[in-house]
Amino acid sequence: MYISEKEIEIRYAETDQMGVVYHANYVIWLEVGRSQLIQDLGFSVRDMEEAGYVSPVMNVNISYKASLRYGEPAIVKTWIKSQDKLRTVYGYEICHEDGVVAATATTEHILVRKDNFRPISLKKVNEDWYNKYLEIAEVQ
Repeated sequence: MYISEKEIEIRYAETDQMGVVYHANYVIWLEVGRSQLIQDLGFSVRDMEEAGYVSPVMNVNISYKASLRYGEPAIVKTWIKSQDKLRTVYGYEICHEDGVVAATATTEHILVRKDNFRPISLKKVNEDWYNKYLEIAEVQ
């Protein structure tokens, strides 16, 4: 299983009055991690969108385990949990610098045509990308 890592510098604006990272910021970091994984694999979200396709989030699930605070780096680990005909599920861990898990998450995506939002298989749009996801998926 391939795992991509991206370090996030926690900004003061991402914290709440208690100095703890506000929960909604984790969703943004999931996108950062997902984009890093795609880039690490040699693919481009921008190229996919320019070709007329987008990949909306269908589901987000986050479990918060330990607080992150301003001034600490957060490490976003991202992998492909599963890939089927139409759906990609990404897995995530957001960790403290010392490896302590602050949150675990999954996001579920489909690929759709930008002009009409009709689902289409990643295999039909980019077979190399689809095959790479199958190859590295946690669940085969």
